[in-house]
Parts: sequence; structure tokens; C-alpha cells
Amino acid sequence: MAQIVPFRGIVYNKDMITETAQVVSPPYDVISEEKREILYARHDRNVVRLDFGKPEAGDNDVNNSHTRAAAYFDGWLKDGSLVQDETPALYLTSVTFAADGHSVTRYGLICQVTLEPFEKGIVLPHEQTFSKVKSERLGLLKTCRANFSQIFSIYSDQCGILDTLKASVSGKTPDIDLMDDVNEHHLLWKITDPQVIGFVVEKMADKRLYIADGHHRYETALNYRAYLKETDSGFSSDHPANNIMMYLTSMEDPGLVILPTHRVLNHVDSSAIGALLENAALYFRIETLPFGDDEKGAFELFKAGLKNAGEGIALGVVLKNVPAYLVFTLKPGVMEEKFGEAIPASLMKLDVTVLTRLIFIELLGFSSDAMDQEKLITYSENERHAAEAVLEGESDAAFILNPTRIEQVREIAESGQTMPRKTTYFYPKALTGLVINALKP
Repeated sequence: MAQIVPFRGIVYNKDMITETAQVVSPPYDVISEEKREILYARHDRNVVRLDFGKPEAGDNDVNNSHTRAAAYFDGWLKDGSLVQDETPALYLTSVTFAADGHSVTRYGLICQVTLEPFEKGIVLPHEQTFSKVKSERLGLLKTCRANFSQIFSIYSDQCGILDTLKASVSGKTPDIDLMDDVNEHHLLWKITDPQVIGFVVEKMADKRLYIADGHHRYETALNYRAYLKETDSGFSSDHPANNIMMYLTSMEDPGLVILPTHRVLNHVDSSAIGALLENAALYFRIETLPFGDDEKGAFELFKAGLKNAGEGIALGVVLKNVPAYLVFTLKPGVMEEKFGEAIPASLMKLDVTVLTRLIFIELLGFSSDAMDQEKLITYSENERHAAEAVLEGESDAAFILNPTRIEQVREIAESGQTMPRKTTYFYPKALTGLVINALKP
């Protein structure tokens, strides 16, 4: 099934770039404009200039963030800031971070994976995507012909793939060792041993891969390959654009953490927000936790109430001009009665489905097109930040979710369904800039 390919990665030249932490970045989709400015200022070779370049006044078809990225990329290769490894390799990484007050480590494998259409059931999505983002990423791919960041995917590892990789680097000095901006520790080892590579390729051959993060980039890679087939007479089965760079980690890895992505509403009619409480009472039991003199104490009770939902579905709600935290607990049978024929059972169990279909569409009257607008709904993985956006008057409502479970991701992907956009936040994100994958023949 999944075809894993070692490759000659392009990496920063340690003789010229002595501090790798200065040139890596988070993935483009979690970088704010403010963060991008910081990364630009940090180092003139920071990978953000390639993967998420700044727009400039006067940009046009021949001079824009994509053409500047291509110029940087070619220039850094020519001056030796970036070098291509001589031997095809697999790249084992680890990241050590804090989760629920404990230090945990997640391992991941960076490699090439042969592109497969979703309908073949080898690489499976679990979330819907934004068409605007795919269009922008395709433009970057056509111009630069490289993967600057990897697709984050997961698989079930019950045959010791990651254990074998870890054993192969035991006692060896990592090729990259860095602390990032939030004090998370990243290591990377290059693995060129043919026996280890052969074992991994063989064992991965019967695996399904589930995209955790990077749906837009994967779909864009499929579109790019189709574009080359139509426009490039030299395109063949061994063209590098038949593969894509992925970061693979095991579903069983104790360091695999899924955070929820909370929703924040902006520019919503005040009458709709005002009517929400009354209308929601038809479908939810509503617990009210007034702020009183201890807003932060109420917030802690609010979080505890959500976590104690068990197998039920509970949503946290913060409304503008309502001095209380609200816990909406779904009444039994509501979703089956209202949407039994319209929504598959696997999706009906998701908090985000209840929020999207019952609250956003049914109670607030949002259309599908409206929910595609960035100005209406913004997203945050931090529940406190989401709540504060409402408390400080910047936004109209915030909805706090419990995390999706890994078994739900797998069930939905295997059933051919997709979750609403931004359902999951796999933490930490895989760093951009550790390895680059060239797509030129």
C-alpha cells in the first residue's frame, strides 16, 4: 500500500548556518503576520522566506512572494547556505515537549511517500479543506518546485518500525539538535543504512496513512502532478513530483497529542447571539457559571465541566455581554432525530459536528459559504485566548471544544468521511526547514 522512498534531502549547511534554530519555522498555516516579521528579522536565511513569504506593495505576476521565494531558494543553493545530501536517507526526528504537566517525546520519520489519490484508500484525509489555500499553495509549488514543509501523517505501527529506527540511532550524535521558541527540544538523525531502510520500506508497504496536518498541501501535490502530466513532455513515472515529503508518526506513540481547535465568531448580529441561549435550551442542558468576583475561578470550573463530559457531548460557550461561562450538554437523541438520515453515525458523535450543524447552521443560520469566510470564524488551539477575545470585546462568541480522539480520526477516514475544517490540532506541529525536498528532475 504505502510506498516509502528514501531521498537526498536539502538541508542547511552547518558550516554556514551554525544555529539551526535561527532558520526553522512553524508551518505556514500557524504563522501570524507578527510572527512572520519576527522570523524575517531573526535570520536572512529563515525558511519562512521560502514557505510563507511576505507580500509587498506592487506585487504582480512576475514579482511576488512566490517568485521571491524561488530566487531565495536558488540563491541559497548556489551560495552553499543549503546543500543536498549525497546519499538517499530517511530522517528520524524527535520532539520533547510538555503535555498536561508531563514531559513527553514524539518520534517521527521524514521521508518521501508516493502520491496516491484518496479513492485508492492508501492515503486518507480526515478533514475538509479551503479552496483558496490550495490555489495559493499550487502557485508556490509551480514556481519553486520543492516541498519546503512536510505533510504530517499517522499510521498504526504494531510491527516495530519506529522502534527499529530509534535503535539504529541509539548512542549516535544527532545531525540537528535545537530548542525552539517555546522550549521544545528537536533532534534529527540521518539514516542511510540499507538494511534499516529496507526494513522500513517493507513494513510500511501494508500500511494506510492518515493525513493529520497538511491536507491542503497533499491535495495541491496531486494537482501539481496532474498539471505536469498535461504541460511537461518530459514527465514520467520516475519524476520526483510523483512523491511528496511526509512526516510519519505512529498512532500508538505516547507523544501523539491532539488538541481541540476552538471557534471564535466575529461580526455576528447581536440579535442572533441574544437568541442563542433561549433556542439552544431545546437541545442542550445549559449550566451557567457566573463570573462573580472570580472570573478565573469560574473559568477553571468551566474547563473541568467540559472534561467531565465522558462519552457525552459538551460544548463550552462564551457570549458577549453575558458575564458567565456556559456549558451546553447535548440532550440524548437530538442529533439522531434531527440529522439521522443526513449525517453518518461516525460524524454525528463529534463535538465539532454538533457545533457546526446544530448551532452554527440550525440555530445561528450560517450558510456553508458564510462558514468559509475567515472574517466570520477564526480558530484557536488555546481555550483561554479564545475566551479572552470575547471577554475583551473583540469578538462576539467563543465555543470551546474537547479534543477529538485518535480512534475517531481513524474511523472517519476509513469510512470515507471528512470532518469539518480545523477539527483537530496535532501538537506539536512538525517544524518546517529541517529538510527540504526538491521536485526538479
